[in-house]
Amino acid sequence: MKLTVIVASVRDGRAGEAIAGWFVERAKQHGKFDIAVADLKALNLPIMNEPQHPRLKKYVHDSTRQWSEIVGSSDAFVFVTPEYNYTVPPALVNALDTVYHEWTYKPVAFVSYGGVSGGMRAVQTGKLMVTGFKMMPMVEAVNIPFFSQLMENGVFKSNETHDKAAPVMLDELLRWAEALKALRA
Repeated sequence: MKLTVIVASVRDGRAGEAIAGWFVERAKQHGKFDIAVADLKALNLPIMNEPQHPRLKKYVHDSTRQWSEIVGSSDAFVFVTPEYNYTVPPALVNALDTVYHEWTYKPVAFVSYGGVSGGMRAVQTGKLMVTGFKMMPMVEAVNIPFFSQLMENGVFKSNETHDKAAPVMLDELLRWAEALKALRA
């Protein structure tokens, strides 16, 4: 099963890269997925620039074709996302909206970070969004409140709570990815 970890923040100075790096190491230790990383900052997807609706899959831009291949070839996703103004970052909304069928019948889990809420308000709005793509959002998650207190020289220093939550979330994500495979066929 291919798991794509999507780094949702595109801001300069973001913590998303460091947190995603930590999570990718936990996913490798888990050992049950082939891991890929999609950094929305590096991908730099234009905002809804396709002339036809994504449901038609008649993409004319190379950036959309590349994104379609990344999403379409994945069996499951983890969104590493901060909370921006009580919701997910606009880059993640755009990434979701750029393609449609490629997301269908795939599970998604969240590694969220923020202030006191640990990004949970973003996760709640994100879960509403992904169900419109017929995705299955996981209950299990990794939430990182006051993440800035866990950053040292650009490296995320997890605690026991984060380290225990990651494999539980990955086990559930695998369970759903396997169960939904029949619907994706």
